[in-house]
Amino acid sequence: MREPLAILMRPNKLNDVIGQDHLVGKDGPIRNFVKNKRLFSMILYGNPGIGKTSIATAIVNELDMKYRFFNAVTNDKKDLTVIIEEAKLYNGIILVLDEIHRLNKDKQDILLPHLESGLITLIGLTTSNPYHRINPAIRSRCTVFELHDLTTEDIIKGLNKAIKSPYLKDIKISKENIKQIAKLSSCDLRSAYNLLEMCYYSSSSKEITKDTILNITNKPVFNSDKDETNHYDLLSAFQKSIRGSDVNAALHYLSRLIMEGDLDSIYRRMTVIAYEDIGLAAPLIGVKVEAAINASERVGLPEARIILSKTIIEMCLSPKSNSSVVAIDKALNDLNNGIYPVPETIRIDSKIYKYPHDYPGAYVKQQYMPDNLLNKKYYKAKLTSKYEKELNDIYEKIEKINKTS
Repeated sequence: MREPLAILMRPNKLNDVIGQDHLVGKDGPIRNFVKNKRLFSMILYGNPGIGKTSIATAIVNELDMKYRFFNAVTNDKKDLTVIIEEAKLYNGIILVLDEIHRLNKDKQDILLPHLESGLITLIGLTTSNPYHRINPAIRSRCTVFELHDLTTEDIIKGLNKAIKSPYLKDIKISKENIKQIAKLSSCDLRSAYNLLEMCYYSSSSKEITKDTILNITNKPVFNSDKDETNHYDLLSAFQKSIRGSDVNAALHYLSRLIMEGDLDSIYRRMTVIAYEDIGLAAPLIGVKVEAAINASERVGLPEARIILSKTIIEMCLSPKSNSSVVAIDKALNDLNNGIYPVPETIRIDSKIYKYPHDYPGAYVKQQYMPDNLLNKKYYKAKLTSKYEKELNDIYEKIEKINKTS
């Protein structure tokens, strides 16, 4: 069985890694680890096809240390136990753990003490945010390195290396068509290699033309490079369209982000909008967004587009309030003027604290603010919804009680 081009082109040394100069370039931390022959447990985090496995492979090859690959989904506890026994035999081993975010508790319990002792040096690979999806006990014993998305120029560089390799003999392709394959790859080098290889073998003459490419994929080309201003303009337009309640514009920008395959950016921006722009005007929107993200992750594309569309329409048409972000920013700004002690009334050992539940309406007047901020007001309701109007009625009632002697 012939290995795919993407596997054949996998780097053996850090110098062969495409992109990720902040990690493996001159004076990059991973390059210096290898140079100094001292490796630490780490988690490599980033989108598919941008070099996580390539960097891990290059590290173990250059250090010439014993290592094993382990997949959190397909390998079982017995496989992990065997690796640990090998580590004891060799007095240490590097474990390259793919899809580490899917490592179940049983496997975590087996791995953790050996990670702690240093018997296992872990290189975890994940496309999911490690601060959300990886066990904190494992994460705290590793350094998280985030890989950057590759640029179109990076993809072209990789394609040119493949074209000059012995794996695609007599290939003929123009610079323009190399660039088209790069753009169609959505900044995923593995995808670019796969498309190049399919085009090569679909042509009897080994010449790759525009028609050859279109016969393999009819995915449209979008000029929205994730490392350039265009991508951030797109995200900005997406948020501002929802903030401005323009359903059709928001769906347009959502479709462009979906076409890029950039679901993580969509999820992050939706979460921010739910709390920054909609906030207290429709407080359940945060829960609905989280549910939509979970459902989208579960079903994946193309079905996720339906879930996202429904949620974006609801977000656009929800009432808007930024009172929460305005309030916390005012409070944070006041910290620049000094931090005063917590008032005696609410200290942990206070003898004069009044328990609100012992009073009518579960409220009693007492000092909560530090002395320097007495009577300071941060929250100002934005009366764009029934819910926040009701909150404001309670807020004003409490303020009225505080003003009475």
